[in-house]
Amino acid sequence: MVRLIDRRHRQRRLAVIPALVIAVGTFVASSVTVLAADRQVVAAGPLSARAPHQVLTRTGCRVFPDNNVWNTPIDGLPVNAKSVTWLASMAASTTNLHPDYGPSGDPRRPYGIPWTVVRRAANFTRISFHYQSESDRRPYPLTAATPIEGGSDRHALMVDPYRSSTSAPCTLFETYATVFRPRGRSTAGSGAVWNLNSNSLRPAGYTSADAAGLPILPGLVNFDQVASGTMDHAIRFTVACTQQSFLWPARHQAGQATVSCPPMGARFRLNASFSLTPSQCSAFCQTVVTTMKTYGMILADNGSNWYFQGTADTRWTSSAMDQLKLIPANQFVAVDESCLMVSPNSGEAVQPGSAAFLARCAR
Repeated sequence: MVRLIDRRHRQRRLAVIPALVIAVGTFVASSVTVLAADRQVVAAGPLSARAPHQVLTRTGCRVFPDNNVWNTPIDGLPVNAKSVTWLASMAASTTNLHPDYGPSGDPRRPYGIPWTVVRRAANFTRISFHYQSESDRRPYPLTAATPIEGGSDRHALMVDPYRSSTSAPCTLFETYATVFRPRGRSTAGSGAVWNLNSNSLRPAGYTSADAAGLPILPGLVNFDQVASGTMDHAIRFTVACTQQSFLWPARHQAGQATVSCPPMGARFRLNASFSLTPSQCSAFCQTVVTTMKTYGMILADNGSNWYFQGTADTRWTSSAMDQLKLIPANQFVAVDESCLMVSPNSGEAVQPGSAAFLARCAR
């Protein structure tokens, strides 16, 4: 099933399902909220001592196995044959990157996508989905206290570190166009669930809380990771025009009949030769630049050209955002990551330095 016309051509911050969007959003003031003080959350180790994969603050949960495609360096991959064509459709020659997160002018309501750690005794509720056939129809830990992204997308990202009656420990729940209502009357455009200890993908053709059928949280620029000096995963971003196809690991398309535009799942890498001086780009900025060179960015949704997403966090500063806006899109290339695929239905990726990588991915 393909999403309806309004979803296929939606732009970020434009209303898609008016009945859902009129509700007042709930905002979050930091990158992660714990929904109840009485929940005991497994603590992650010090950031400087963590393993070489994402570990979510205050959960102990890693974000997919080390060999997941999100966590795999792509600095050794060949340039995609469609790179020049795709970049032209994305206005790369005249556009700089734009961080789609940061201060908003209201200290309590920063831009970005909030996420939350659900409490041990959280109430799970059934949600009615607009895209029922492509959603995971199961209970979600959505409550009145769950932070919901402002604007029309109204994403809700919930990480449960504990086993529940319907989910494994470290389960990620994500919904789109989310409206919480009590007594089992909550609604959302779509919903998807991931076991963060697994490389499993959604069924081919299924959407998620974004149009590419991918998870959102693993691709966000996270303040704690940037502050640690290491962010070891790809970053999600949007463009205005995508074609009616998708590339692994994406599972869904939401595009136009224009083959010059990139497909969902396309991966882009910042040129290794690109640099900004320390006066232009602080340590925070340099961490993001290094991530874009090493792990790149994955096209995950329709929206403004070269907008990349991060967590809603009061600690982001305007000066940090302004520095990231100095990165020109024409310093990126599309890469061919097809050689990394172990199975079309798994996010497991061939790892750099392995014999399989040298045989399949050598430039």
